[in-house]
Amino acid sequence: MKHYKPLFFLFALATLSCNTSNTKLSNEELQLEAKKLHQKIATIDTHTDTPLAFLRPGFNFEGTNENSRTKVDLAKMEKGMLDAAFFAVFIGQGERTPEKYQEVHQYALDIFEAVHNEISRYSNRAAIATKSSDLYELKTMGKKAIYIGVENGYPIANNISILNDFYNLGARYLTLCHTRNNQICDSSTDPQGPEHNGLSNFGIEVVKELNRLGMLVDVSHISDKSFFDAIETSAVPVFASHSCARAICDNPRNLSDDMLRKLAENGGVIQICLLSDYVKQTPSNPQRDSAQLALRNKYKNFRELPPDIYKQAIEEWYYIDEKFPPILATVSDLVDHIDHVVKTIGIDYVGIGSDFDGGGAIKGCMDASQMTNITAELLRRGYSDKDIEKIWGGNFLRVFRKVEEYAQQLPSK
Repeated sequence: MKHYKPLFFLFALATLSCNTSNTKLSNEELQLEAKKLHQKIATIDTHTDTPLAFLRPGFNFEGTNENSRTKVDLAKMEKGMLDAAFFAVFIGQGERTPEKYQEVHQYALDIFEAVHNEISRYSNRAAIATKSSDLYELKTMGKKAIYIGVENGYPIANNISILNDFYNLGARYLTLCHTRNNQICDSSTDPQGPEHNGLSNFGIEVVKELNRLGMLVDVSHISDKSFFDAIETSAVPVFASHSCARAICDNPRNLSDDMLRKLAENGGVIQICLLSDYVKQTPSNPQRDSAQLALRNKYKNFRELPPDIYKQAIEEWYYIDEKFPPILATVSDLVDHIDHVVKTIGIDYVGIGSDFDGGGAIKGCMDASQMTNITAELLRRGYSDKDIEKIWGGNFLRVFRKVEEYAQQLPSK
């Protein structure tokens, strides 16, 4: 495949254009500078699980009523000056039987429909986006850009043509697997260990079909061997929609330095995740963990519940959060990951993918309303406006454009 080799300069450290004057600004001054910068640049979060709430009775995406407990809604995006977000059509891994494949495929279609229906209700403030250029066009119109990704290739079963259906519904990336192995590849966290030794034969076909369609290959969640296989198979850069640096937080979901270097050689990008366990190892809370596990068992992982029972289950989940508050990583811890990526492979290969509504939340950035806090910390550390523009979307959009351009130059199938 074609590789896109980075210019490392002096081990990539020279790619950080420092503005040391920012280090002397107060927190209030940094926030003001951050908000001014967000007005000028395009900002995108490449992974949220917010659509799971769209199937919740009484939910609305406007964010103005009490049941908008999601981390992402229009009000929060506007307050945090976040221009765009990828909404995940997420399907947890289950049995690989014809019956389950049919069930999860229908569930995926239900989520697609819910996203389109919900966003259409606020057409004066947001719109579904499908092209890399849509973000800029919608920003000039004062609207939020909502992109769609599919997290876990499970619902395509063994039918590769379903990818085309998902593309036509607006999907622009596929996370190859989730927390368990599937028919496409091995997961980084399956307790049973590897099944395919990387990509399966079908997985190789999937990556090639994603290239053909113009959908991004998302390597978050997949095993190390699957990661290297995906890069070798893909004709265009890949990306990690929500992962961190393993050297800073030793978690199999994160990318090692060797993986980061391979990602940069490929021309891809890692979108740093705000899920605290991937950012920093913090003390465990056995009471919280056991209470959450008991609740999941009680409500069958919150699947197929009647509206009144679902509402009760959600309330009980939030009660656990209040009774046993988690010890979270901080915005400073998060930016340590960005620093590490920049020092290891350069400023051109890092972005942000929060995993909000899928567990993402850190102290200082609990939801989309606090996104400027990340920018303020970047400014405090001396990142230039140009650097921050790359981190908040420029790097990812470069990869997105490469994927689009490759598909456009292919002959029609």
